[in-house]
Amino acid sequence: MTGNSNIREAFSVAVGSLRGSLLRSFLTLLGIILATTTLIAVMSIIHGMDLYIAQNVSDMGADGFRVLRMAFVGNWDPKKYLEYLRKNPELTREEFAFIRQQSKLVKEIGMQTFRRTDVTISGDRLDGVALQGVSPNMASITNTQIVSGRFFAETDNARHLLVAFIGADIKDRFFPNVDAVGKSISLGGRPHQIVGVAKAQGSVFGQSRDNFVMIPIETYFKSYGARKGIGYMATAIEHSYLAQAQDEVRMLIRAHRHLRPQQDDTFAILSSDSLSQAWDQMTGAIAATALAVVSVFMIVGGVVIMNIMLAVVTERTHEIGIRKSVGARRSDILWQFLIESSVLSGTGGLVGVAIAWLIAVIVSSSTPVPMAMPISSVVISVTLSSAVGLFFGIYPARQAAKLDPIEALRVDK
Repeated sequence: MTGNSNIREAFSVAVGSLRGSLLRSFLTLLGIILATTTLIAVMSIIHGMDLYIAQNVSDMGADGFRVLRMAFVGNWDPKKYLEYLRKNPELTREEFAFIRQQSKLVKEIGMQTFRRTDVTISGDRLDGVALQGVSPNMASITNTQIVSGRFFAETDNARHLLVAFIGADIKDRFFPNVDAVGKSISLGGRPHQIVGVAKAQGSVFGQSRDNFVMIPIETYFKSYGARKGIGYMATAIEHSYLAQAQDEVRMLIRAHRHLRPQQDDTFAILSSDSLSQAWDQMTGAIAATALAVVSVFMIVGGVVIMNIMLAVVTERTHEIGIRKSVGARRSDILWQFLIESSVLSGTGGLVGVAIAWLIAVIVSSSTPVPMAMPISSVVISVTLSSAVGLFFGIYPARQAAKLDPIEALRVDK
């Protein structure tokens, strides 16, 4: 018996075994199927979230960072929040001007602030709209895409003009079939003329990113005051200078606030890298938990396959005796049963891939949870499941290979 024919026969026997008893095959491979489905589903969620955060959640870009009164990246701590609330003063316009004048590694820096308001047009009212006061350069800092009109100019800001740049939700709600530029909306009872409309950005976990109105920062300060909620957003001159630019801004704020070297910062600086690190830590914990679950399923599935293969060896003892009597070597028998167990578990892996793919399609199309199945997860899962079958098939295969042909032939079919 040649090696190639032995391999082909092992595959055909394995496939025949699967077809011969579908229920037994399903129960045999249930652990492998669950392990593969779990592994791919978790990897798909993590991969989908990675892509989603990179593309949608962070508007800072690779070169940007924020300066905030306080920020929590990772676990929420109420005690720290109260401590920061007491210790960290509000950011001010004076600090912003000082940073803009003194910084050398910051390409652009802008101010922004935020509140909730209502938008009203001819008696039609929409509550809970995000009203943002922003610097005229915020469009370039955040790479805001404009579908019609324009963003604010410096003259709009300097003259405190009542102009507005609106999100796609506002445009679709009040101006679904007409150009919104030049039209007027009422923000908290104050009329503003629309100068531009932003490109739709979609939603994050079911929360729309297009339900906003931006107005010039000085217009905002005139209407609502400049004492609370100010934040800065900046970009470094190059990505390679991002860390140095953050350190420079940190040093300038500390100097402006007269903080001594031993004192902690009374503000927070947040970049895309810090968000990515926090996300990596969280997904690492998720992946570790999933790995533990997958390991249990794989071991259970491997033990079941080993028991089934031992039963198969017993059922086919007479057949093994015939093969050996006509010249089959121990290695031929060994490899036949190893290949058979690997094919069994690999089939379970493929079924798990199909189930995980179906779950990913259903979840991504019907829920806000993004899922994207990476090819690497499919390769890893099928390879791992086949390896489990190979490992747990060693003992049954060795038992089959060690059978004495004369004793095996004496066993009834």
